[in-house]
Amino acid sequence: MIVEEKMIQETGSRAEEKPKQELSTPLDFDKMYEETIKNFTEGQIVKGKIVALWQNEALIDIGYKSEGLLSFDEFPNASSLKVGDEVEVLFEAIENEKGMVALSKRKADRLKCWNQILSNATEGSIIEGRIFKRVPGGFMVDIGMEAFLPASLVDLKPAKNLDQFIGLVSKFKIVKINPKRKNIVLSRKDYLEMEKDALRSKKLSELTEGQVLRGKVKNVTDFGAFIDLGGVDGLLHITDMSWGRIKHPSEMLNIGDELNVMVVSYDRETQRISLGLKQISPDPWSEAAKKYLVNARVKGKVVNILPYGAFVELERGIEGLVHVSELSWTRRISHPTEVVAMGDEVEAIVLNIDKENRKIALGIKQLENNPWLQVEEKYPVGSVVTGKVKNITDYGVFVEIEPGIGGLIHISDLSWTKRVGHPSEMFKKGDTVITRVLSVDTGSKKISLGLKQMEEDPWKEFTKDLRVGAMFNAKVTKIVNFGIFAELSEGVEGLIHVSEIPERDSGRLPEAFNVGDEVRVKVLRIDDENRKIALTLRVK
Repeated sequence: MIVEEKMIQETGSRAEEKPKQELSTPLDFDKMYEETIKNFTEGQIVKGKIVALWQNEALIDIGYKSEGLLSFDEFPNASSLKVGDEVEVLFEAIENEKGMVALSKRKADRLKCWNQILSNATEGSIIEGRIFKRVPGGFMVDIGMEAFLPASLVDLKPAKNLDQFIGLVSKFKIVKINPKRKNIVLSRKDYLEMEKDALRSKKLSELTEGQVLRGKVKNVTDFGAFIDLGGVDGLLHITDMSWGRIKHPSEMLNIGDELNVMVVSYDRETQRISLGLKQISPDPWSEAAKKYLVNARVKGKVVNILPYGAFVELERGIEGLVHVSELSWTRRISHPTEVVAMGDEVEAIVLNIDKENRKIALGIKQLENNPWLQVEEKYPVGSVVTGKVKNITDYGVFVEIEPGIGGLIHISDLSWTKRVGHPSEMFKKGDTVITRVLSVDTGSKKISLGLKQMEEDPWKEFTKDLRVGAMFNAKVTKIVNFGIFAELSEGVEGLIHVSEIPERDSGRLPEAFNVGDEVRVKVLRIDDENRKIALTLRVK
């Protein structure tokens, strides 16, 4: 054959290397040919030997009537080939277009790998491979043969840059085997999920409360941060981030940050993990009772203001409350912002400390002398004081007698005899009034004042000799639907009930009488206890 002659010329005469055989008859050649054919079938993997190496081809002797040629491309490492090496090849055909047996090393390897996969793996098995190229819809993976990896199954999350996976060596899960087509579909995503679940199970089995773990911030929300502990996630609540006050978790953490956290609690049934960051450092409240003694003067920063008071941070993790009532001895504070603002550095006095409930009561007004301690001495009961009307209510008049110190004139103490419907009938804001101190309560910071007490009670003087049946010329002061009020003497009035008015006038009081009219009356009854005098117009 031409190929044999070429080989003999390049490598030396093979006839010299082998002993010459005796010539056979044509019948012997036919018999030998038939036996050779019987020993090989197409699609069979056979063993051969490299008998010659050319520029880019290897001549393979499989013990058949002719040799086969294999391109170096059929070998994974052609540079290491040498004459005499044994190789396994696929017997594809008895004769190709060159008149030689058709062999394939690559197809033999693929078939061997296929058979090995079928004998050792099933759908769901894990296999290792290398992603070596992109194809429509996914990738081709070298697992000893080519297998298809859909793009949607290359990672746990959809990937924007698919080229980053080229050359990646990884493990994959076999999701489908098609024996007829001899193809395999793989999933890296399923394998990663299996690994993740296994890691999570292992991590959860080792988890204990009080354990300190290294984690990575996965997400930040308004109420806390989710920390990846390596296969499992835990919640670091905002209240467990710092012993101090923070408004939002982003003040302390960002996505991607790595930190140590403590397992505060772990519910094995729900697999919920609560984490703590502040628990790693000492609790400042453990020494608070020793550091912040009652009556001690402290400094801090206003960190929160609410309608009922201002919170002052004394140190990281320890805050005290200045109640609105503890801001001033004398001023009526309706909101703490009238005295302090956010961020103010303030001094205060420790009023009380409750370590168990982690509370400290502070006072700012205690930095100054309490003016109410001198009020009882300055304004003894019975003394006369001058002040200005600051406020008028239904029940009385508030009078300021010095800055921050004031008292109340109750409506019942405005007049001995005059029936006052509302204090505004007698006063308006800003009026100057002279009153008498009736009582002082320094504990409640209250002073009771009296206006009528500035003069003698006319009732006692007038009624000491008054008798039932006495006759008077009285002056009409008020007309109401149930009768007429008439003044008997200055500051002393009596009521003429409608039943004590003659019938001709009792049904038309506003027409029959006018304020200021003089009427002749007789005293019917005297009620000293309730300061009432009943009169009648029926004097005959």
